[in-house]
Amino acid sequence: RFNHPKKLVAFAGIDPSIFESGRFKGTVNRITKRGSSRLRRALYLAVKCAIRDCRKKKTTKDIIPRNKRLREFYDKKREEGKPYKVAVIACANKLLQWIYALLKSNSTFQDIA
Repeated sequence: RFNHPKKLVAFAGIDPSIFESGRFKGTVNRITKRGSSRLRRALYLAVKCAIRDCRKKKTTKDIIPRNKRLREFYDKKREEGKPYKVAVIACANKLLQWIYALLKSNSTFQDIA
């Protein structure tokens, strides 16, 4: 149905809105929310669960993220100074692009960092 991952991102409504007029370029751009609210909510919750830390075993103190690649991307965005929700939406955008690539290439996801 979609021939480019950005079209899928726009369908989900997590693409940034453009606020420009003449020479003015807005710096505070929000997501458009013009797409599927159910898909947007599912992506948001999936990202929150993926970046959350979990214990490897209850007997050890080692804490590892559930999805290493997504957590690294989230940490990078936070180090850039992005607020929590902006970083989570960026991760949702990245996750949706990964899903698109996996479905197009008909392959499985491998979380190796």
